Amino acid sequence: MIHLMTIAAAVPHTPEWSPLVGMVMIICNILAIAVGKFTMATPSTGPALPMPQMFGGMGYPALLATTSLGHVIGFGVILGLANIGIL
Repeated sequence: MIHLMTIAAAVPHTPEWSPLVGMVMIICNILAIAVGKFTMATPSTGPALPMPQMFGGMGYPALLATTSLGHVIGFGVILGLANIGIL
């Protein structure tokens, strides 16, 4: 039980949702989509999206992969900004 209390005390402060937190996540996802679009060998393979021109011709698997990466980057950025006091 003491180990759980020690671990709980070590958890960093996480900010509550706000429009600024949402904007940071959106920006991280847009950057991840842009990086993925230009670094993937074949981003248009797999099932197509309903409006592929909106995402530069990317397929569904590529969009899922890039937005997953964008969320990983986003929560790291949000925690980092909250840790230094910006969020």
